[in-house]
Amino acid sequence: MTIKYIDAHCHLQFEQYEHDKDEIVARMREEGIVGIVVGTDEESSKQATALAEKYEHLYAAVGIHPAHVWDIGCPTSDVGHPMSKFRELAHNPKVVAIGECGLDFFRGADDGAKRTQKEVFKKHIILAAKLDKPLMIHVRASKGTLDAYYDLIALLKEAKAVYPNLRGNIHFFAAGLPEAEALIALGFSISFTAVITFARDYDEVIRGVPLASILSETDAPYVAPASRRGERNDPLAVADVVRQIAEIRGEDPEIVRQTLLGNARGLFLAGNVISC
Repeated sequence: MTIKYIDAHCHLQFEQYEHDKDEIVARMREEGIVGIVVGTDEESSKQATALAEKYEHLYAAVGIHPAHVWDIGCPTSDVGHPMSKFRELAHNPKVVAIGECGLDFFRGADDGAKRTQKEVFKKHIILAAKLDKPLMIHVRASKGTLDAYYDLIALLKEAKAVYPNLRGNIHFFAAGLPEAEALIALGFSISFTAVITFARDYDEVIRGVPLASILSETDAPYVAPASRRGERNDPLAVADVVRQIAEIRGEDPEIVRQTLLGNARGLFLAGNVISC
């Protein structure tokens, strides 16, 4: 298979693909699209890993979405802790990232909830550092603020002091240029979805950061591109995202495609043998 695109974040294991998953995966192969299938809890992480084992051009990320951390709490001991399940999954060579994990304050989070999210996120950081795998980070701020981004940057600064090789991607980036630059300075990439095909909120950041720090993703089944607005999304839309990034930056679409492909390969697929 010759890879043309890498969808850095999708959820092909979700129920929205129950009836046509194999067809979509086959079309991805035909169009040269590799997908990183991202878990949001233990069960979806197991499903993501199973899909990655089944298909050569799929890989997995395993972890707990911050919206689910209340289900597990954060005990002081790892004995019997659900993170141990992710540790087992993460040893699989088709698991190329730890997450999605991070901070989500959008629906309101009191101080206790924020502490719990941060403590569980720190456990993901430790796992990623020990296994030398990148983080797949979800961050969503309280409405009208960038609070979760500020806290994320502070946490990653602390973590990098202990784990200098820590790296990863900030999925569905939705902050400003200063936050993007701070995260890139810490060694993290940022990725954009097909929302950029119908919203102009992200143009300044896309133009302002180095192309070497950008990834393309779909977050499928969510946020379909303008051509399919309101429908279920799928990883095939990653081509729309790449074209739109090139248009926003005013750069050659083929150079942008090749660069974004190289960015994602370097972060997630270094050492994996698929022709490019």
